[in-house]
Amino acid sequence: MKLIVGLGNPGTAYARSRHNAGFMLLDNLAKLLNADKEKKQGRALVSAALSGAGKVLLVKPQSYMNLSGDPLWEIINFYKDRIDDMIIAHDDMDLPLGKLRFKSHGGAGGHKGLLSITGRLGSDEYDRLKIGIGRPQGIAPEVYVLQNFPAEEKAALEKTLDLGAKAILYWMEEGILKSMNKYNGISE
Repeated sequence: MKLIVGLGNPGTAYARSRHNAGFMLLDNLAKLLNADKEKKQGRALVSAALSGAGKVLLVKPQSYMNLSGDPLWEIINFYKDRIDDMIIAHDDMDLPLGKLRFKSHGGAGGHKGLLSITGRLGSDEYDRLKIGIGRPQGIAPEVYVLQNFPAEEKAALEKTLDLGAKAILYWMEEGILKSMNKYNGISE
């Protein structure tokens, strides 16, 4: 089973914020996969689908971003060894809006959600899909990530989320190395 995790903050107040790019990407992916309706499982929203790569579980931790590791750990613990591969989709300020980048493992780059996941799992050996949100100009990063995307960025955001959902489908079939070669460096 593939485990696809999107990071974000719960609630309608944050639904269209930059920090919720991972949640938004999972929504696009769920449509492509014709996934089941989301249901609450522990401290996460979960939906399932079938693809050519087998069963897929889409997970949105429902703690706040900085505590994403605990709800994810609950899901991993529940499914134990039935999980073949996992990828985390998350926002990244070091990439401009419209850029995607796959990464196979490594540090969190200051992303508190990834820090929480790495701390809880005791490892940084998991795949990621970074979704560019751009670096703030004259705004504190912790304020910037909680702001909604402005109207002039919405078209670029939608194209990026569509491309990101297709990139995850490719990752499910081809793995991280081929995904990095195909998608890193391109943008919508």
